[in-house]
Amino acid sequence: MTDDEQFDAPSTDPATVFAALADIVYRGSSAEEVYTAICNAATMVVPHCDHASLMLLRHGKAVTVAASDDVARVVDDIERATGQGPCLDALTTEAVQLEPDFSSPTQWPAMARGVLNRTPVRGAMGFRLKVDEQKVGALNLFTDIAGAFDADTADKAVILTAFTSVTVGAMLNGQEASTLRDGLESNREIGKAIGLIMALHKVSDEEAFALLRKSSQDLNVKIADLASTVVQRHGKGLSS
Repeated sequence: MTDDEQFDAPSTDPATVFAALADIVYRGSSAEEVYTAICNAATMVVPHCDHASLMLLRHGKAVTVAASDDVARVVDDIERATGQGPCLDALTTEAVQLEPDFSSPTQWPAMARGVLNRTPVRGAMGFRLKVDEQKVGALNLFTDIAGAFDADTADKAVILTAFTSVTVGAMLNGQEASTLRDGLESNREIGKAIGLIMALHKVSDEEAFALLRKSSQDLNVKIADLASTVVQRHGKGLSS
């Protein structure tokens, strides 16, 4: 079974999707395979996400290292060509970059024109990835439905962003899969997820955690259980 086939099942249960991701990581798959699997997972666990890509900074330039499909790659190309867009801004900004509708007035007009003319995409979100406090890239999510992406959708996406940050860190540092387990067990990435929500909603850390908890409940997966599923298919829940 190929990595892509693992995501062909009709079920979009988040626990199942994250378990499949964990399997790919622990099999010792290549970085490209893991990154592509993350992009495919985004289209399954984030509501209304039709396309996704992963950008990493290489020698100061944003390079698309994986994508769920060609549409996502085209959007990335448009952002680089115009030098603007939510995904590029996510590389340098702590806050989640959200564009609900490219057909409405937007802070990225040149990019919006290209997207509307060349793709079915109508909305986008960009999430910065950090490893050891260094910005390394962005997880980029796209929807074909205008207005489908909002703050609630972003809350659900930060869980996948947290997983992606840990995974990218392990891959960039050439470390074993145990690094992924250690990172999640320390709860640092849950902390980063809370930080993203704080920036997005301009709320306190307690309010942000409450929103994260609500998102996990909406996904029908407990936060700790989700983290555990990501790294241990048969593992135990994380200690707080």
